[in-house]
Amino acid sequence: MSLNMTPPTPAEAPEDRNGRFAEPVAGRDSRDDLLAAARDIGARLAVDASVRDKERILPHDELNWVLQAGIAAARVPKTHGGPELNYTDLARISILLAKGDPNVAQILIPHFTSVERIRLTGTPHQQARYFQGLLRGDLISGATGELGGKFVSDMTTRLSNTPRGLRLSGQKFYSTGGLMADRLRVTAKDDSGDTVSVFVPRGRAGIVQHDNWDGMGQRLTASGTTEFLDVAVAEDEVMFYSGEERKKRNYQPAATQMLHSTIEVGIALAVLDDAVAWAHRGARPRADSGVQRSVDDPYVQHTIGNIIANAHAAEAALLRAAALVDTAVAAWYGNAAADELEQRLIEGSIAVAEAKIVCNGAALRAAELIYEVGGSSATLRENNFDRHWRNARTHTTHDPINHRYRVVGNYYLNQTPPPITMYD
Repeated sequence: MSLNMTPPTPAEAPEDRNGRFAEPVAGRDSRDDLLAAARDIGARLAVDASVRDKERILPHDELNWVLQAGIAAARVPKTHGGPELNYTDLARISILLAKGDPNVAQILIPHFTSVERIRLTGTPHQQARYFQGLLRGDLISGATGELGGKFVSDMTTRLSNTPRGLRLSGQKFYSTGGLMADRLRVTAKDDSGDTVSVFVPRGRAGIVQHDNWDGMGQRLTASGTTEFLDVAVAEDEVMFYSGEERKKRNYQPAATQMLHSTIEVGIALAVLDDAVAWAHRGARPRADSGVQRSVDDPYVQHTIGNIIANAHAAEAALLRAAALVDTAVAAWYGNAAADELEQRLIEGSIAVAEAKIVCNGAALRAAELIYEVGGSSATLRENNFDRHWRNARTHTTHDPINHRYRVVGNYYLNQTPPPITMYD
């Protein structure tokens, strides 16, 4: 896992390539096709998800299924020829993929965040360019988090204006999906101290990727280190954020955190499938239980009921949050009055925080309860049931849940709106 991953050769990732595939894989009328593809791909992902986890096989082929189906282009605006799915539909798609393999679903989250950043802050030229690539299967990974610093948001990566043009230098510890992406979206500080996003092809000279993510869960997200060693950057690859824009609330952080919660819903639903299968296949009733089959044991039935009730409650809370995010998006692009827009954005953010609390609990609890279905043999390594808890516990550290309780409680007690951060 400490292998350095050399960038693709120019033949694999030429600088002028815009799109992984020669033809568009999605269009304005692709909604039903994308939902159907997600159901099919989710089921296919589940077949070997445990094997990939045990042997640490990165899901290159599996991710390509997603890209070929056009799912990564789901949020491309209709004005640019895309499907522009709403977030409720995108949440359903992400849940289906996460149930099959939460690693694949998580790889797509920084991608969809990047799509919204292009929509919100890109110039018309940048939007036309990058949306065209997305319709042809491009995948964008994030390269944001760093080690060190006093706060998790501190960064030392710099975009500098030099006599040789713009140069990017620094190191990112978290680069989810970077080893499988076509472009990297790198967060950096410019010479003025403003935060910028830099979109660069993964194979550009000076980019060195390390396959060194060794978390106990979500092992296949390729969230390893990326170094930027004096990387040349073109001016039209930079999206700047003014000070005022950083202080202005928008829908994208809540939308991103909503998508993160789909991972937990998917894990809880995957646990249910494994628990039911184990009750039929591997669990044995006690001699004093009064039943001949584990599936007739009232305690096993209670456990399965507990898992599914909480999983469905989490799914409902998540889809409610997605619908409120959609309302905020509609207000944002519908030129709503400032007061109404602010209220819609706040309502979406609070609903996402509430859903996150419920979804985190459902995934972690389900991953523990599977062992109540049947005996010590459930813990055998060959079953790999522990991957569900490892994945849930690893992913739920992304945004500490105690902060979500605080945000929700403070809002209902004091009408204090959520802070404007990347998590709200």
